[in-house]
Amino acid sequence: MKERPILFSSAMVRAIMEGRKSQTRRVVKPQPDGDVGAPFLFQNSDDIWTAHDPRYPCEHGVAGEWHCPYGAPGDRREARWRLGIHMPRLASRITLEIVNVRVERLQEIREDDAKAEGCQPVTHEDGAVDCGTRKTTFAKLWDSINAKRGYGWEANPHVWVIEFRMTKDAKE
Repeated sequence: MKERPILFSSAMVRAIMEGRKSQTRRVVKPQPDGDVGAPFLFQNSDDIWTAHDPRYPCEHGVAGEWHCPYGAPGDRREARWRLGIHMPRLASRITLEIVNVRVERLQEIREDDAKAEGCQPVTHEDGAVDCGTRKTTFAKLWDSINAKRGYGWEANPHVWVIEFRMTKDAKE
């Protein structure tokens, strides 16, 4: 088991603390050439993923393999409220255990995944709630963070989907 930091905005840390966020998506770098089809499969504890179609190149030069820099199931991530990249482990406020990791195209996100990302449905002034809008909210949030880097919603990049849960040693 490895322990590493992962940065979240303060709004996302609040969503984690409130139990509204249990997933995060991060861009796969470098992006695979072409479409790898089905989601990648987790292969071993070295954070190596193998695509179903081994014809595609990867960052290591071995066909079909990508290194996941965010960890593997069982690893722990510390979520920090501020730029705590240089803070000691003792200063971590939240510890997250990775329960699943997969790779998919960004636009494959489902409504329940957008909910797990901490996105809220659109609520109108009269209190009416639009169903099926968490995905739209997620797309707007994604673009506000990633579009300027060339990985916007319309680019539909491959993303790491990291599912996690807060561990019992999380600080109140």
